[in-house]
Amino acid sequence: MRISLVSEHANPLATLGSADAGGQNVHVAALAEGLARRGHDVVVHTRRDSISAPTTTIAPGGYTVHLVPAGPPSDVPKDDLLPHMPAFAAYLRRLWASTGAPDLVHAHFWMSGLAATEAARASGIPVVQTFHALGSVKRRQQGVRDTSPPDRPALEADLCAEVDHVIATCRDEVRELTALGLDERRVSIVPCGVDLDLFRPRPGRPHVLHRLLVIGRLVMRKGVGNVLEALADLPDTELTVAGGPERCALRADPEAARLMELAVELGVSERVRFLGGVGRQEVPRLMAEADVVVTVPWYEPFGIVPLEAMACARPVVGSAVGGLLDTVVPGRTGELVPSRRPDLLASTLRELLSDPVRRERYGRAGRQRVERHFSWDRVVARHEQVYGDVVADRDSDVSTLGGLR
Repeated sequence: MRISLVSEHANPLATLGSADAGGQNVHVAALAEGLARRGHDVVVHTRRDSISAPTTTIAPGGYTVHLVPAGPPSDVPKDDLLPHMPAFAAYLRRLWASTGAPDLVHAHFWMSGLAATEAARASGIPVVQTFHALGSVKRRQQGVRDTSPPDRPALEADLCAEVDHVIATCRDEVRELTALGLDERRVSIVPCGVDLDLFRPRPGRPHVLHRLLVIGRLVMRKGVGNVLEALADLPDTELTVAGGPERCALRADPEAARLMELAVELGVSERVRFLGGVGRQEVPRLMAEADVVVTVPWYEPFGIVPLEAMACARPVVGSAVGGLLDTVVPGRTGELVPSRRPDLLASTLRELLSDPVRRERYGRAGRQRVERHFSWDRVVARHEQVYGDVVADRDSDVSTLGGLR
């Protein structure tokens, strides 16, 4: 099958850790590689953000990355990309007309969906949509801090009606999508996956204080400030924060600077290490050295970090939101707490840090859970099944229409 993945801002080859490079990049890269490994011809279309990058690159995973000229060839925040989606769509339409249409298009993120449906409409190419995040949820959680275009929720509702099928990553997302008007018969739940070879149990180095790890993008909604507040009530504990720009540039980053100032105000700065952005290959080592991996976002469409931590046999304490409700099993692989409640987070961590036997048990159960449910082989096979059903349904509809004529 010829499959086009449209990921307008999340280049699968991008360096992770910046404000707009995170879980979606990892997801698209792993999905593309897995599909290519299963014999499909896969192209990822993403926006050109550098004048020096080649138009097409064969990724190490065997798929092609195609850079689309839409907007300036420079870094543009994803919330500012909407005006460039017509150019993105027009380019795809011309490309598919000249090189042949793919059998199916899978759009990742709402703006990718706008471009993909516009480009595919003339050729009748079926379009599958994964949102990765919903504007209605973001607006509810962030309020005036939400920088999304004001008509994003309405455009996402339009997409729900226009695309052939939606792939959601968790049950909570299905609930949000049905509130936007999506018929539940047109949505499938396929979770994100985890690389079980890279993320695996390994020995960590001994340390005197208990050690917590927070890893991911440094944006306010990730709740790192709440972890710092909890740390103030855990005097025998240190915290490692990985993510954001390179370490030498951290103080120039507004969110990193805010967190550093907050650590000083709370009197915990001597027990906090800000590492800055780290390479993906370094993450398993950091997890192995932590007693608990903490991920307490205010909201989270799915959340790959809990899966990576469980794959490394580390217990997780997370927020009871979004995809974490499906991945973390309280009392078995970790614990869930309400978001934005540093007091409850501190008490939960205190209990878990005082019980090494429980932590070890959670770690073992977490590894077993991801092996059983979240391997990329399983996740890619489920995508492949959905794609086949969508293409068969489209072919059936076309055949029926032909008979009516």
